[in-house]
Amino acid sequence: MDADIEILPMLSRGKHRSPRRGACFMELASYLAGERWSDKPACTHPLLAHLARLVNDLTEDAERPRLATLIPAVIGLRSEDPRWDDELTLLAASRALPVVSEHHQRALAVGILSCERRRAERTGETGLHPASRRALDAVPLAERWARAFVEQVGGVGAHHPGSAVVEIASVGLATACVPDPSGMLRELLADAITLCEHLAGREQRREVLVPQQWREVVTPAPAH
Repeated sequence: MDADIEILPMLSRGKHRSPRRGACFMELASYLAGERWSDKPACTHPLLAHLARLVNDLTEDAERPRLATLIPAVIGLRSEDPRWDDELTLLAASRALPVVSEHHQRALAVGILSCERRRAERTGETGLHPASRRALDAVPLAERWARAFVEQVGGVGAHHPGSAVVEIASVGLATACVPDPSGMLRELLADAITLCEHLAGREQRREVLVPQQWREVVTPAPAH
């Protein structure tokens, strides 16, 4: 942690060498957690942190400060339980699938089926996760294409699809023809945090701030 920081930097896109050059969501989390300045701190589950970095970078500049109130909640949210990767992957994919473009839909449908196959092999459970079933029902053509593709490719592979699926979902939401893509990204991140809190057994109630409140909350502190 940089002990010489005199102000809390505002959120901005990308990776920053030091807080004097700005900060992204996870860099501020590393600072608040007392870790070395990094956008990949040890205090947060890697896939949740990946989603937070994507949401930070894809959110419009005017809306990005609203993310700051979520930063403290990701500190300490991590686990080695493989369910976390599955649940985060399926949340992102199922949230984005009904509204993103066709080529994103196909990729996300493949991601859902791959994650579900991996989950079934690990747990022995049959049938799709309810969120997966609802999402796929909304895009039957994409599901049909994805099932044919997965059957052709075969096994689940060595690597979990979570990182790629979360990235496709986030980019798809950011470019979707919806009224408030930044709001959808923020809601996805907030729900992912709530999901991880539930998995960790530490649910918290967060207040929804109106603009007059969040602008005050995320204003940089004055230098002394």
